[in-house]
Amino acid sequence: MTTWEKSALLLVGSPRGGKSTSASLGTYLLKRLQERGFTTQKINCRSALKTGESSQRLLAAVDGAAVVVLASPLYVDSPPYIVMRTMELIAAHRKATAPVGRPLFLAISNCGFPEAHHNDTALAIYRRFAREVGLDWAGGLALGAGESIAGRELAEAGGMVHKVRRALELSADALADGEAVPPEAVKLMAAPLMPLWLYLWGGNWGWKRQARNNGVLKSIKDRPYL
Repeated sequence: MTTWEKSALLLVGSPRGGKSTSASLGTYLLKRLQERGFTTQKINCRSALKTGESSQRLLAAVDGAAVVVLASPLYVDSPPYIVMRTMELIAAHRKATAPVGRPLFLAISNCGFPEAHHNDTALAIYRRFAREVGLDWAGGLALGAGESIAGRELAEAGGMVHKVRRALELSADALADGEAVPPEAVKLMAAPLMPLWLYLWGGNWGWKRQARNNGVLKSIKDRPYL
């Protein structure tokens, strides 16, 4: 492989940047690619959009990568604005410059809903984007209950994420060989992180704790617009 063929770029689509579940997922994948001899780079979409100069650096990084990974949260059922804007910039740039390379493009979408299938619409958007701008679609990984990770490094998140780690390891192996992620990785990533009842209990407990901390626990069930 040439130097270009062993270069990978991670685009973090979370407004939280490096302290996000998206960053945790993408960073774990980058580290596995580094073990396969890849040089890697990580760019936060939010930071890249701040100036024209930083946006140009992002576009140059995409042009110079053999593998591009986008890791992003789900906002209702769509990508966040900063991801949509990043895709618009990449599309306009590649249309105007017609770059020679066709990087592999992997999308990782995580949501706060317990079921991973809520990411399906966003992954369909990413797949259409790849086709429109001349990137080779390497697949999409969908994760439910992403808030359970809460930005922690996957290596430190315990047994709860062992299937997530394995999914990313399999994906890194495939990308390093120039291939799309295998179905097994997709299945492992979509597996529930915990029983549904436990996730719902934890979510309700978290809301009540926030309400108590903000002095509104007694009015948490108010319905002023009924």
